[in-house]
Amino acid sequence: MSHLPPVVKWLLILNVGIFFLDHMILPKLLGLPKNVYPLGNLGAFTIQSGLFELHLWQFVTFQFLHAHLLHILFNSIAIYFFGPWLERWWGSKKFLIFYLACGAAGAAFFTLLALTGVVPGELDSYLIGASAGIYGILVGVAVIAPNLRVALLFPPIELSMRQLAIALMVISVGLILFHLGGNEGGEAGHLGGALLGYFLMRYPRLLGGQSGVEIIRPKALASQAAPKLRPRSGVRTGEDTAVDLILDKISREGFQSLTQAERDILTEAAQRQQPRP
Repeated sequence: MSHLPPVVKWLLILNVGIFFLDHMILPKLLGLPKNVYPLGNLGAFTIQSGLFELHLWQFVTFQFLHAHLLHILFNSIAIYFFGPWLERWWGSKKFLIFYLACGAAGAAFFTLLALTGVVPGELDSYLIGASAGIYGILVGVAVIAPNLRVALLFPPIELSMRQLAIALMVISVGLILFHLGGNEGGEAGHLGGALLGYFLMRYPRLLGGQSGVEIIRPKALASQAAPKLRPRSGVRTGEDTAVDLILDKISREGFQSLTQAERDILTEAAQRQQPRP
């Protein structure tokens, strides 16, 4: 866990901690019957309570609740492997907003499709899980690193990040349209998170001002990368200063804030530091 950026680390801690608290500790302490989970009853999103009764906190709290052990396991794996990519891209503060907003968009899209009859569900049908935010993360990584190779365990195949994102979207749409799997509401949540994730990646300024945002890197990797990014000689040149200013901007605002000209300067500086044959 030590190499993880802070928001990803705390998302994992909170998700796992709340799961065990809700499923094992509180039921025993309160003497509740089997399959009665106190935090789930309070925090799960339903159209009736979350929208019509204005329990708006449920648009966030449902994202930290999970139905069973495999649910929390696979969601935690996805956050662990893909979350750091986007946290280092956005910076920690914007990444947290991005993740929670994608989760809330999942609840909103579920509501829209349920009220229009596209997916089955009553007003008290509940939605739980981190999957909507995770689908936003997956789409976000597919935007910034579309050719990143991902080796799946089930099925044991290798895909690009773009192919994986498209495949997941097609599966969700198919499950909804053909009413397969019995979790059409959850699939609607997945699509809502993915749609907002893509929209925010295309229009990053929608997340607000640039100040106060920083890129968080693992300490070990940061210490190794610094010499390559900040070459020094006995004489300071104007080009060195330009690179420093760009690196400072990345630290404040995230890599996505750079203009194409600034990215070109960094690319040229990195190429000059490569050993020549």
